[in-house]
Amino acid sequence: MLPLKASGARYLWLSLIVIIIDQAAKWLCVHFIEHGTMGICITPFFNLVHVYNYGAAFSFLAQMGGWQRWLFAAAAVIIGLCFVLLLLRTPKTARWSCVAFALFIGGAAGNLIDRIHLGYVIDFLLFYIRGDDFFWAYPAFNIADIAICSGAALLVLIALFGRHSSSSPKAAASKPASSSEPPRI
Repeated sequence: MLPLKASGARYLWLSLIVIIIDQAAKWLCVHFIEHGTMGICITPFFNLVHVYNYGAAFSFLAQMGGWQRWLFAAAAVIIGLCFVLLLLRTPKTARWSCVAFALFIGGAAGNLIDRIHLGYVIDFLLFYIRGDDFFWAYPAFNIADIAICSGAALLVLIALFGRHSSSSPKAAASKPASSSEPPRI
């Protein structure tokens, strides 16, 4: 464990901002958009709506009678705590990793608040395609979901394009410094 000042703990402010924005947006949704309607049309392919998700992503297990509320709440707590530990073990100089972990923490906490307090998650962003003979909509989502997906995408980018050293710091320290003299035979 790193000392608190050297760890990514300072990035928890980002988690708090995600939680505040997410909860404020959900409050506005509940108070200004009628539940279960097409809501407010923003563009021909995007509406602000007011729907409830009793399940996980894409309403997974939504129709299971209520036990899933506590399963998903427990999963959010465990995953959130794991990311807090990762953040505390990550040096503050690894900025992008700290940002990714903080986004996960904020997103998980934002949806956890809904799940514990209400029994469901409030979703309000709806993208869709409407044609003459069809209507297709991506499942509605919220700010917390965006934070979680952004954190995941950032971790993938870090894994793919982040700086990787070919040797450990200990191995590099044990190598003799190169000099301009030729080796002796």
